[in-house]
Amino acid sequence: MTVLYFADTRFPIERANGLQTMETCYALAQRGHHVTLVVRPDSARLPRDPFAYYGLPRLANMKIHNVPGGSQRHVRRVRFLVTAVRMAASRLDALTITRDLGLASWLLQLPRSRRPRVVYESHGHAVTVAEEMPVLLGRTDRVAAPRKLARLDRREQRVWSRASAYLTLTQALADELTSRYGSRSGVFVVPDGARPVTNLPPPSSARFIAGYAGHLYPWKGVDVFVRALQYAPGVHGLIVGGHPGEGDLDRVNRLVRSLDLESRVTITGLVPPREVTSRLAPASALVLPNIASAISERYTSPLKLFEYLHLGRPIVASNLTSLREVLTDGLSALLVPPGDERAVGAALLRLKNEPATASALASGARALAPLYTWTARAEKIERALSAAQAS
Repeated sequence: MTVLYFADTRFPIERANGLQTMETCYALAQRGHHVTLVVRPDSARLPRDPFAYYGLPRLANMKIHNVPGGSQRHVRRVRFLVTAVRMAASRLDALTITRDLGLASWLLQLPRSRRPRVVYESHGHAVTVAEEMPVLLGRTDRVAAPRKLARLDRREQRVWSRASAYLTLTQALADELTSRYGSRSGVFVVPDGARPVTNLPPPSSARFIAGYAGHLYPWKGVDVFVRALQYAPGVHGLIVGGHPGEGDLDRVNRLVRSLDLESRVTITGLVPPREVTSRLAPASALVLPNIASAISERYTSPLKLFEYLHLGRPIVASNLTSLREVLTDGLSALLVPPGDERAVGAALLRLKNEPATASALASGARALAPLYTWTARAEKIERALSAAQAS
């Protein structure tokens, strides 16, 4: 099949969405599809090669097409939308994949004779995300206006009813969209994945290390993880992440200092995606401490979860619906109440003091890993592509 994948973002980008997009396209290309990834150019002073940045060899059947941007955000957006609509409408033999709700809505308003077959990948109900995210990021001055929420709701309904196939990251999201907009055929639950890990060294034998990888936004629960170390004496914390251009790194560093945990917490700062696994290798256990929110509860399919599975370490995770779609308490993880730092600390101490429990949970996590590779994800997406092609 021929696939056009549209992502209105500078590329490569340091965030998880960039890695997820690249790995998805790459896995589809590896399976023989002809993939064109349409993005905006890298904004770094010395532009980076996406294949090198993500640690992937080039493939002849995967191309990256850059849409020239502009100095103003709205100009970049309009240019991308216009280019994307023209490309998709002129290649009706191709299948279009995007997680861009606005673009999908535009494409699905074209006359039927020019309308491409759109496979939309939903990462959350846009209205709920727009309402909740400013609060989660502490930006209450940027709360979405009712007019914007109404516009997002119309787009959601249009894309839900007209897309040739519809992907969701979680079953909980698929159920929510069905309850809001009615049932439809061609809905596929496609969680994220990770690269298989080979020749991983064993965890540190000198000390018990609890690891976390990812961005340091408050809703990700990294503050809960740091505070939990107060209740887990002898456990050291390893945080792989921390963008130097964002205030979250300073916030977490201040928290570490305020709790007098400098000697027990290491923060690597931002590292290239290809290095995350090796940086987490010393960890004895891994933590996924998302706080309770609609996004965490129903929408999230965090890349770190699947990286953790492939690392084969015991996992301590928040007891959330979305995470329970993958993890089972006592078999592949210890699930704790979201936001409960004492419970996280107690779970880490248990893993430290009960090697047999830690080993059993690590084995349970590792057994799940083959189900959550990028190749497995591409196989699921292929079913959606076939349904779209037949529509």
